[in-house]
Amino acid sequence: MSPKNDPIHMHQTERAIFDLRRGVAVVIDDDTGSETARAPSVLVQPVEGLPDEELAGFSGHRSARLVITRHRLRSLGVNTRAEAASLPLRPTASAVSAGIVLQAACADAPLDRELFAEPQPATVTERAALALMRRALLIPAALTVRLNDRQRRAIQTQIDRGELLTVPARAAEHCFELAAGLLKRVSEARVPLNDVAESRFVLFREPDGLREHVAVVIGHPEQWPDAVPVRMHSACLTGDLFGSLRCDCGEQLRSGVRTIEEMGGGVLLYLAQEGRGIGLANKLRAYTLQDQGHDTVDADQILGFGEDERHYCVAVDMLAALNIRKVRLLTNNPSKLRALAQGGIEVAGREKLYGQVTDENRRYLTAKASRSGHLLEEVLDAAK
Repeated sequence: MSPKNDPIHMHQTERAIFDLRRGVAVVIDDDTGSETARAPSVLVQPVEGLPDEELAGFSGHRSARLVITRHRLRSLGVNTRAEAASLPLRPTASAVSAGIVLQAACADAPLDRELFAEPQPATVTERAALALMRRALLIPAALTVRLNDRQRRAIQTQIDRGELLTVPARAAEHCFELAAGLLKRVSEARVPLNDVAESRFVLFREPDGLREHVAVVIGHPEQWPDAVPVRMHSACLTGDLFGSLRCDCGEQLRSGVRTIEEMGGGVLLYLAQEGRGIGLANKLRAYTLQDQGHDTVDADQILGFGEDERHYCVAVDMLAALNIRKVRLLTNNPSKLRALAQGGIEVAGREKLYGQVTDENRRYLTAKASRSGHLLEEVLDAAK
């Protein structure tokens, strides 16, 4: 049975996400192969918010490791084809502090080779740990202990008492896929806007309850064009609400609503994908790194993220729930065009949507164009 079709495994994964956000360790078991070929179970602790007393219990184990992504490794000057790697704590690292572990996980600083041994390819259970961290919007790094059979049996009592949660590796590693097709339409209401008198907000909730998304339905669906104008807008608290000068998100949001109205009505999908999917806490960390001279892509990689962590299956599900199968997409991002097409939505065309280029956001927009393939050359050239 696939993880998506197993409600018990889904429930365990959802619980694990919330435990990790609370700083509570979980156990991940390998369920991907035969018993003789399985990777060791791992005890997993997030590095974010890790107290020194918890670290002391982990670092005392000979098999304690820091697990980080290939993006983080690349920022440290280590090239690898593996999706993730584990860095064993050296025996001399018993006095290591939580701050030092956090620095190794996400700081703009070289790795302390006296504390960490050479990176090794992560096991399936360790890769699953990082998937859970990303889903939980935490720093994508974990402190793990590989458990031998004796150690795994020793903690079974805690598991039986409900003090520790176990998660199968397959469900954890594919946790981003578990929500596909299971989005719930929760509530809706008419919400008139400054530029659009007739609009409705329709709220959707993902099955784990962690993320909520809003479809802003503009105009009357029976009067929409055959190819419905659609804008997929990732939430940006700093830009949308406070008018941050670092980006053009707020301007694009309001311009998107107006443009959809002018095109005869359609839908703006307001997606809970802050910071290209890394979450607000990590976006603020990335801003700090940008202030130190890194562009938006490099800053995210230093934290352990790829250039774009967003998944668009939720947008496909929202459009399906609204009975929209053919769209004209307002975007500068080719990835969104591909994602909808792959999800079975017919993309009849694209409309560009620019914000104003300013001294404050020029570096951000330039990096999006040159490194992430966003179609911004026209507006950047005009602003020179």
